[in-house]
Amino acid sequence: MKPQILLIEDCAVTRFGVVRYFSKDGYQISEAGSLAEATRLMAERRFDLIIIDVNLPDGNGLDLIRAEREAQNLVPIIVVTGAGDIPLAVEAMQCGADNFLTKPLDMPALSISLAKSLELGTLKRQSMARKRMEKQLGIFFGATPAMQEVQQVARMAVDNAHPVLITGETGTGKGMLAKWIHQQGCRAQYEFVELNCSSLRGEMLSRELFGAQRGAYTSADQDRRGLVDVADRGSLFLDEIGDMSSEVQAQFLKLLEDKTYRRLGDVKLLKSDFRLICATHRDLHAFCADGQFRQDLFYRINLIHIHLPPLRERREDLPAITSYLLNLLGATDQVLTDEVRGLLFSYDWPGNIREMRNVLERALLLTPPGGTLRQSLFSCINGGQRPCPIHLSAEPQTVQQVETAHIQAVLAQHGGNVDKAAKALNLSRATLYRRLKQLRDEGGC
Repeated sequence: MKPQILLIEDCAVTRFGVVRYFSKDGYQISEAGSLAEATRLMAERRFDLIIIDVNLPDGNGLDLIRAEREAQNLVPIIVVTGAGDIPLAVEAMQCGADNFLTKPLDMPALSISLAKSLELGTLKRQSMARKRMEKQLGIFFGATPAMQEVQQVARMAVDNAHPVLITGETGTGKGMLAKWIHQQGCRAQYEFVELNCSSLRGEMLSRELFGAQRGAYTSADQDRRGLVDVADRGSLFLDEIGDMSSEVQAQFLKLLEDKTYRRLGDVKLLKSDFRLICATHRDLHAFCADGQFRQDLFYRINLIHIHLPPLRERREDLPAITSYLLNLLGATDQVLTDEVRGLLFSYDWPGNIREMRNVLERALLLTPPGGTLRQSLFSCINGGQRPCPIHLSAEPQTVQQVETAHIQAVLAQHGGNVDKAAKALNLSRATLYRRLKQLRDEGGC
């Protein structure tokens, strides 16, 4: 998609020159000769960058910059003016401008400034999105004694750099806890790097961890950084470390002991100062006894051990966890009826928090705004049975009704798992969400 640029300039000759020069470089330029016209255009669409003159027929361009920054709009802004002096440039920067240029415009200089400002804008948006996600990724520890102990050990882990091993059944929130430990610690400003050891085997896992030198294997046409290098000064989270193959275990143990490693095909020793966090649903004690996991590696990663108990062992926390998940999904406890509460709090949740979130998310998707969750939406957990297929009525139905019933049936067949349902429907997750919202707004579900 072409970058969308808004040019706010009262001089028609200058506008013509800028549009003609940059249109050939792949930019989409919209023109405004006044603040009023610019305000109208900005209300109609989103721009990737603004080029603005200071002196305009209906006001000062700096006032628009102040308004955009007060509204926390991160769009890059380049100020151009014929009356360029140092005090004006300082004022423009203090208002929130990203660059300041004087007329007559030097098009190559403006081109460089434009490219750099667009790149800066992308980085700002990514940083803001990351911060918003971090705020959303809070964690609920619960009030049971077992979870209070988890919280105590987790806070202790935040205050030091020793390796952490998180154990527990699938879906208990091991990954969320690992990210929380990283975000609360002194390494939060650096990368949190995740790798699931069960998804890669042997040399592929080694290559992902340590990287590879150009020419180390057939398709290695350039040097490749490993995740150990990316995690330098940050945290490396190895999920399902119990599935790591024995040869990679030996390589990783050497890294932990010597703090050095080599890329595949390279002789140069590299260093990385990362904080190690591991997780597994396996019984590593049994794996060590069977020879499937190195005992010396187990001792190295098991300095701080946190075990997350399954939901069925801490039923007292179920009401609070339900409220927490509903809040994450943009709803409140008011959507729950007494019958639905009974179902949620009596179910064993073999998939733990992940399963509960999927079930609640599916129910909310199929419920009109402001409505309460129907008991029929929880057939997947009623008595621990799989959801029954949804049969179409024998009466004539509209295409919309048939489509709605089909989507509901597929979601039910996959236990409310949106990813699996989208795959079965041959749709992307985003398209499925959008279609459900359309049907819900139209009264179809």
